[in-house]
Amino acid sequence: MKNMSCGGSSAEEDLGYRTVQVTGRDSYIISLPKRWVLSNGLKKGSQLIFKKLADSSLLLVPREVLEAQGRQKEQTLKEFTVRITSKDDPTSISRRIMSLYTISADLIQVKYKEGDITPAQKASIKNTARMLLGSEIISESSTEIIIQILINRMEFPLEKAVRRMFTIAKSMDAEAVSALKGFDGRLLQEVIDSDQDLDRLSLYAIRQLKYGIDHNLFREMGLRTSREALGYRILINGLENIGDNAVSTARSILELKRLTDDHVLVLSEPMDEEVFSGVLKCHSFGHLLLDDSMKAFFKRDYRLADDVISRFISTGEKFERDSINLMLNKKIDPNLAAVLRLVLYNSKKMMEYSRDIAEVTLNRTVDEISTI
Repeated sequence: MKNMSCGGSSAEEDLGYRTVQVTGRDSYIISLPKRWVLSNGLKKGSQLIFKKLADSSLLLVPREVLEAQGRQKEQTLKEFTVRITSKDDPTSISRRIMSLYTISADLIQVKYKEGDITPAQKASIKNTARMLLGSEIISESSTEIIIQILINRMEFPLEKAVRRMFTIAKSMDAEAVSALKGFDGRLLQEVIDSDQDLDRLSLYAIRQLKYGIDHNLFREMGLRTSREALGYRILINGLENIGDNAVSTARSILELKRLTDDHVLVLSEPMDEEVFSGVLKCHSFGHLLLDDSMKAFFKRDYRLADDVISRFISTGEKFERDSINLMLNKKIDPNLAAVLRLVLYNSKKMMEYSRDIAEVTLNRTVDEISTI
């Protein structure tokens, strides 16, 4: 067992042996050396952080010490400078700023020679700053633009950000399909606009993951091991893809609406109710699997995750196949059929993402339900 003093000294000191005891409730307890307790100013009710190290030893850190170290790290801004010329591609500048954001940059200085920046570059930098959750342009002159990230990681933790991503992605997909029957342009545009919120949360969640791994704070983020960060990354990608697919559906429907409104295209047949009902059935099943996979992930429910995968294998493809066969057997306008096939494709992809999330849950919990 190792210890850390309030002074932060890394020198080891032998404080003798302590006997492991068992209480009446089968809990294991051990006494703390009095000299160490007093030197760290601990008293009844004080809290200690336990960390298991690679060699199976335990590191005990008073909570006050850990929080003081955290405050000290937060006070030291992580600064980066991006130097550009008028020849640099605006989208490339944007990608570089976003990459710096994800690796936990606190201050990003975009520098250029006076007059050596194009309007497109400046617009791209400002749009990127608006896209990054918690970022603000705090200074702008003829030679630089400074972006500072002000969001507090503890106030908006990783799990909360991912849960919000789930809500937005699911809502986007549901609204895109809901707008199909009546060609609701307002609702379809809302789906497209929501994608920026989803992207902002995705970048922030990745930033949180990288920060937690770099600073060995994965347990404070709610992860039991650093390996679980990979599972979160898979989940984030899946939710992002669901949102992107919803945008693709919304844009396809909007284009079909534009062509019919401009009388460039005339639909030969109205929406077939039976076909639409079959598509909705497949779509709803995809949402059900996503709901259950997310529930299993956050509750660490191995059996529910296993059930999600079983339902995907036994039922998922059947819904899609039945809907496609029904469309083939009926007289469906080819333009409507193309959009319906896109909805079916996106529903199947949602099922696959749900399966992937469920597999992540299996991998992170199988050792908890198995015996060696």
